[in-house]
Amino acid sequence: MIDLVQLRREPDVVKAALARRGVATDVMDAVIAMDVAHRELLQDAERLRAEVKFLSRLVGEARRDKDTDTATELTEKSRVLGDEERVATEAMERVGAALRNELLMIPNLPAPDVPEGLDENDNVEIRRWWPGMEEGAPFPTFAEHQKVPHWDIGLALGILDLEAGARIAGSMFPLYRGAGSRLVRSLSAFSLDRQSDAYEEIHPPTFALTATMMSTGHLPKSSDDMYGVERDGLWAIPTAEVPLTSMHAGEILDEARLPIRLTAETACFRRESGAAGRDTRGVLRVHEFDKVELFAYCTPEQSQEAFDDILARAESLLRDLGLTYRLLLLCTGDMGTSAARTIDLEVFSPGVDRWLEVSSVSWFGDYQARRAQVRYRTGEGTALVHTVNGSALGWARVWAALLETYRRADGSVALPGVLAPYMGAQNVITATTS
Repeated sequence: MIDLVQLRREPDVVKAALARRGVATDVMDAVIAMDVAHRELLQDAERLRAEVKFLSRLVGEARRDKDTDTATELTEKSRVLGDEERVATEAMERVGAALRNELLMIPNLPAPDVPEGLDENDNVEIRRWWPGMEEGAPFPTFAEHQKVPHWDIGLALGILDLEAGARIAGSMFPLYRGAGSRLVRSLSAFSLDRQSDAYEEIHPPTFALTATMMSTGHLPKSSDDMYGVERDGLWAIPTAEVPLTSMHAGEILDEARLPIRLTAETACFRRESGAAGRDTRGVLRVHEFDKVELFAYCTPEQSQEAFDDILARAESLLRDLGLTYRLLLLCTGDMGTSAARTIDLEVFSPGVDRWLEVSSVSWFGDYQARRAQVRYRTGEGTALVHTVNGSALGWARVWAALLETYRRADGSVALPGVLAPYMGAQNVITATTS
């Protein structure tokens, strides 16, 4: 959540920054007023508590002196003040809870370089890459046999069975078969192997407590997009960012340990509640998909390098896979609640003639760490860590782009060579090998 101390110290700065994200000034004025009321009630409660404690000491002294009348009088005063203290404490806690609920709904302050905008149409393209670009090759054109959507390719090769997936779990739950299933597994192994030089591999739970989901900012604001198991107080994770952010929740880390770099491959679950009738064919928008995540706890000074490293690793994977892609700096209206800056990576998929998002790399500042209470020791005390994360990569859309990009005229798919160690004899997918 945002820094309440900064809001008290620089209210106009914070309000101006959040106005860029559509947060009305009167909302922040109400938060400021609530904070003032909470602090006043806290002072009253603490004052009354101190008076009760002082009177209790005097009662004890009067009883030791066998001054029964004084002890009785002071006890009555203490009881009255105790009632007042309980009322003040309840009011303080009530206002404090309301203040926290408001703060949980307020997005992060955007970085100064984040462009203004309402939605994805206002995102700013940074650059593109395609095979041979460095040697002067023009933006690729695709043959007719590549302009076949992946759902048709997958059906023809017997590697994607959407009907079976729907029978098992409902629509938007794909079922991969044979070489299609092995391709998903191979992509994860390929990515994890590439990160092993600097990132510790984690295999976290795919369910998380409400407090864990709140630490990243997914709750309470995005509850409609999450799958919850109400009976057990658990949520299916939408990304490995969730468990990785809370691995050190409540801890104080040694600064010498930072940055701590982690990676995890998990299933990811999203309700896609606003996706009705939009991009729901094939695997473009699904309720469950596999993804490799990169994550870093770092100091503020390390955060830019951590961001650049995750972005470079995601780009490297796409280049090694030979996929055409572009980078977009997200505008204020398209960023996730917790992000201060986000760059999306999108691949071009010729069969659907579209750019498909396959990664988001985000810097969160101390927004998530304030919720999770992850700190590190400094020479002057403790400070909140910064968190950075990004996908490397989300496989459903990469899977689709690979099938469409590498489809051959005879209908087979010849995958890029970097996947050969993982796919083996199935690196060329035909109807007979699948």
